[in-house]
Parts: sequence; structure tokens; C-alpha cells
Amino acid sequence: MKSSGNPNYLSKENLDLLKAICSIPGTSGDEGAVADFVLAYAQNHQYTWKSTPRIWTGNGFQDNIALIFGKPKRAFYAHMDTVGYTIRYDNNVIPIGGPDGKTGDLMVFEQDGSILHTRLIMEEENDLSLVDYTKNIKPGTTLTYFPGFLVEDDWIKSPYLDDRLGVWALLMMADRAENTALIFTTYEEHGGGGAGIMAKSLYEKFGTDQSLIVDVTWTSEGVFAGNGPVVSLRDSRIPRRRFVREIMDILEKQQISFQQEVERHGGSDGREIQHLPYPIDWCFIGPPSENPHSSQESVHKRDLEGFMQMLEALLPA
Repeated sequence: MKSSGNPNYLSKENLDLLKAICSIPGTSGDEGAVADFVLAYAQNHQYTWKSTPRIWTGNGFQDNIALIFGKPKRAFYAHMDTVGYTIRYDNNVIPIGGPDGKTGDLMVFEQDGSILHTRLIMEEENDLSLVDYTKNIKPGTTLTYFPGFLVEDDWIKSPYLDDRLGVWALLMMADRAENTALIFTTYEEHGGGGAGIMAKSLYEKFGTDQSLIVDVTWTSEGVFAGNGPVVSLRDSRIPRRRFVREIMDILEKQQISFQQEVERHGGSDGREIQHLPYPIDWCFIGPPSENPHSSQESVHKRDLEGFMQMLEALLPA
């Protein structure tokens, strides 16, 4: 995972790490296994990094994690949770976040220590969603898309690139991080909350007032796959333009190509930070994806490589 010279972000070793992260079930409110993976990775690799971080986790932070390097001037946020479904009664399901499930999607769940499979049935006319399973699944059981990581031509395809790709990117950055904080948050897909806890704690302890939201956005009529990563000017929330301009100036000076996004709807961990009673700036950055929140999320390799170059350029010295 070293970055000396011209790093190969998409090496087999690095993509194997991304595959492993994408395969861990972790819907909003059930991020524990993902948090355990991130924490174990940090504890096992921190001695090879340029700077050894302080690690915030556990009591007072729920399943959120902060890797704090030096005196953090800037924080990078990636959310660990994903969309999915919860079993209600009689094998009916209700969504976690905004999944784009289709009839026939293969889902996985845990029951009595075993990992089992079922398929979605989406009856749109009756506004009914359920699963095709011969027995009633215990109410409260969580369903996630079956892992299906694929590297194909110019594309990386997998459920939950949103935002396991961001989690992966932060871990990729950790070996050269200085005076920054890498934050792994919870609940982003279903109401938010984790980013606010961490931003408040960072500001009160270190005065960290710059936040970059490392997430995956969507292709649109103005954002195209293969044209580079995105800097968002606004979604349902509006970041402070002066700070966004500062971020774009850094990228332009280092000749990092990017697209500019302007959207009416949608949101990210930035909304949690904007709602805090603290003067903390934020800006959303990320690669565009196709088929968002589905079992077939897809990100172009060129956008992912450009995104990693973007993150390198934005790491504080």
C-alpha cells in the first residue's frame, strides 16, 4: 500500500482490500463488523505508516472511528454504513436508507450463526416488498446484497461501493497522513449522526474546522463516468463557497482534473457538520457511480485513479 513514486492505486493487492471491505455486511445501525475491520487494519499497519495515529473509538464514539495524525488541520470523512433491508413480519421487508432493489436480487442474512440466501420480490403496484423464502425469517433480521465484486475492462463493479470505496481510500491514505484526521462514520444512509459526533469532538479538542466528505456521488446529465472525480458545489445543502473555491484552487494548481456537481437533492455527512453550532467548513468530493444503491454499483477506473490523486493533493503537510 506504499505511495513512493507513482503509486499503482489499482494494484491487485489494493483491489483485494477493496473487495474485502465491500463484502462486510454493515447497514446503518449495524456497522460493528466494518468498524472492527477498520480498527484491526489500523492496529496492524500503523507501525509502518509515516506517522502513528491516536485512535478514537469505543465509549463515547459508538462505532465511529477517528485516526488522528499530529495536529489535524483537516479531516476526511467516509461512512461505513450501507443501504439494505430489515425483515418485518411474514417475510415483508422495509428499506434501510434508499436501496434500489430489484426483483430477483440475491440477498444474504445471518440466522443462528449461519449465512443464508434469499431473493427480493418487489411488487411496486401494491407498494409491497418481501423475500422469497420458504420459512418466516425472524423479524429484525438485516438483509444486504450478496457480495459480487468484479473488475471488468474499465470498470469496478460491486454492491456497496457507496461508501466502502471511501473507507478504502482513507485506509490507502493512512501511510502518509500528517496533521490530519481520517474519520469513519455511521448512520449516513439512514438519518445521519456519526459525522456530527466526530466533527464536534475534533473541533473541541483540536479546533479542526475543515472537513472533506469522501463519498461516492451519482452520474447525471452533468456528471459523466470516465471524466474524473467530482467536487460538489451543492446538493440539498450548500457548503460555504469560499471554502469550496479554496479546495478547487488546490486541485487546479496541482493540475488535478475534476468535474463540478450541482444538484437539488441528496445529501451526505456534510449535512451533519453544517447543522453543528460550530464554524466548520465542509466540501463533498468523490467519484461518480452508475446504478447507485443497487446490487450493480459501478465506478470507472479512471475516476477512481483521479480521486486518489485528488486525495493526495488535499492531504495537509
